[in-house]
Amino acid sequence: MGKTTGFMEYSREVPADLSPAERVKHYREIRIPLPVTTLQEQGARCMDCGVPFCTTGCPLGNVIPDWNDLVYQNDWQRAIAALHSTNNFPEITGRVCPAPCEEACVLGINELPVTIKNIERSIIERAFESGWITSRPPAKRTGKCVAVVGSGPAGLACAEQLNRAGHLVTVFERADRIGGLLRYGIPDFKMEKSVVDRRLALMMAEGVIFKTGVNVGVDVTAYQLVDEFDAVVLCVGATKARDLAIPGRELDGVHLAMDFLPQQNRRVAGESVAWCDGGWWFSDDRADIVARDKHVIVIGGGDTGSDCVGTSTRQGAASVTQFELLAKPPEGRPDHQPWPYWPAKLRTSSSHEEGCERHWNILTNRFNGDRGRVKSLEAVAVDWQPSGDGSGSRMCTVPGSEKSWPADLVLLAMGFVSPETDGIIGQFGVQLDQRGCVQADEMYRTSVDGVFACGDIRRGQSLVVWAIAEGRDAACGVDRYLMGSTQLATRGEGDLPRPPLTAR
Repeated sequence: MGKTTGFMEYSREVPADLSPAERVKHYREIRIPLPVTTLQEQGARCMDCGVPFCTTGCPLGNVIPDWNDLVYQNDWQRAIAALHSTNNFPEITGRVCPAPCEEACVLGINELPVTIKNIERSIIERAFESGWITSRPPAKRTGKCVAVVGSGPAGLACAEQLNRAGHLVTVFERADRIGGLLRYGIPDFKMEKSVVDRRLALMMAEGVIFKTGVNVGVDVTAYQLVDEFDAVVLCVGATKARDLAIPGRELDGVHLAMDFLPQQNRRVAGESVAWCDGGWWFSDDRADIVARDKHVIVIGGGDTGSDCVGTSTRQGAASVTQFELLAKPPEGRPDHQPWPYWPAKLRTSSSHEEGCERHWNILTNRFNGDRGRVKSLEAVAVDWQPSGDGSGSRMCTVPGSEKSWPADLVLLAMGFVSPETDGIIGQFGVQLDQRGCVQADEMYRTSVDGVFACGDIRRGQSLVVWAIAEGRDAACGVDRYLMGSTQLATRGEGDLPRPPLTAR
């Protein structure tokens, strides 16, 4: 702990964002970095607790007190060494992670927690700007080849770890560019794609092979992968969206969120707009989904719904309304979710701040259209009552609350239920759990020898930080399978020795 009184001397300070009026004019990132002296003060707020609950709250087990203190000491090179020891992509988590570490911060019991996420982002950006992040190809190769199917955060983390172990890694991606969710799911105003490209360039320089436009299960079969590679890791995510099977669903203008968001990311990248049908991307101007001058209703109150809100606003929507089926969460931490647990409390994103009408406890019953295109939807208010049998709550509609809402574009952002089980999953014949996700043991081994699974395909829809953690852990399992043992770090253990901290 560099400054024993830091948490008493300094208040929490987070970076400002560009004003809503300015930022909705473009798709660039909106955050304004803090000065170095302010970042040092924020690092000084960390109490270096005897039991660092921030570390246990982080799925990656980041050694947060170490790099907080090193930032306070202005020792940025050792800070990035500590940060990279447990996290392959801090430039990504520092932008899009909801920061469960901060909710677990001990200071957060009676004060505002340490700004861990912003310090993390500042460390990695300082390291890139200073030229400290360079490619590190493995000193020798093992002669083993591994196929990683899917290039989202789990696949990339797994590939980087296995490459560091000396295996020759090939990443297969069915889209035309690498990144998966990072590339086509997260809007550029939350994370510009140059951030992903910068890391991919390093991975390629280190020897990772990327093959795009390859739909494994169609272009390449499961049997071909087994013949060519010593191990296969499935990291294709949980991309089967939760749909809304109500009258009018077939109308033009009612779309899944992931038919909408990737199109705008492609526009920003200067690519031809495409749409997804059964996992294939096709250029088709008729399928162009744009919110300009339309009354947009987003159904779903999570992060994907928020991304639809921000994108619709930037496209010039006439109005943006967001529906959530569940009740409005409390402003603060609920009593039944005490520190250090992640609380279900009201969260307002930058997209909401830019202009959005939000409604909770609302159920959509049908879509109405004219000449095949949606024009409105009918919804009703609901209430949640105790079920009476101790199993939770049951939904009850509120009599007389029916209402028609104008809607020229409806975006369904209600989450994802499971992986797509046709294609490669069906070809391998791996065992699935009750949710339809791929079953894998503690070593991430599936029911098929030599085939592993990690990320959302195994645990279901989750966070980017969990995907990275699973990719790292799966790499340990694959390495042990191939070599009999592994020197790769498991969760919470660093790839590099923890830097000794100078006593002050």
